[in-house]
Amino acid sequence: MRLTALSLAALAAIALLPAAPARAANGLTGLDAMTATVFQEGQSSFSGLAIRGRMHDSRLLDNVEFLPTVEYWRNSSSVSAFGFNAIRRDATLGADARWMFPGEGWRFYGGAGYAIHFISNEVTAPSIGHKNDSLTKGGLALLGGIAFGTKSRLGNFIEAKGHLIGDFKQLKINMGLSWNR
Repeated sequence: MRLTALSLAALAAIALLPAAPARAANGLTGLDAMTATVFQEGQSSFSGLAIRGRMHDSRLLDNVEFLPTVEYWRNSSSVSAFGFNAIRRDATLGADARWMFPGEGWRFYGGAGYAIHFISNEVTAPSIGHKNDSLTKGGLALLGGIAFGTKSRLGNFIEAKGHLIGDFKQLKINMGLSWNR
């Protein structure tokens, strides 16, 4: 009798434990490397680079991915006739979440996140000498795009991403390659 009560208590405890998920509870599902065409308010377009991870936690919604991202761009202009040189840099650390819409060979996605921008400006001109200024600003990001080859080991994607960081609003058209785990 005592053994039966103990067995029933053990079975009840096992039944109350959460079932193991079919895939890993969390972890890296892929990496993206991309180039960007950056449109910053009040400037012409220029190029940037970025790399991001793709992480998933199966305890959450199956179509949600988390994207820790590192982005960098540098833009310079010089007019040698006037001795003018300007350099602008932006190194960005961001975290986005995106919803992957259902699909087989390709999938639409949309998402949002937050990024911290480390912006640096340098100007050299005869009338003012050499001046530099740097600031750190955080801001919201919105993104949407299409991922191709999401079921294969290698894929690619194209997306639009907007950074809303006060006076430094940026729109980026990103294209890149994906490694899928």
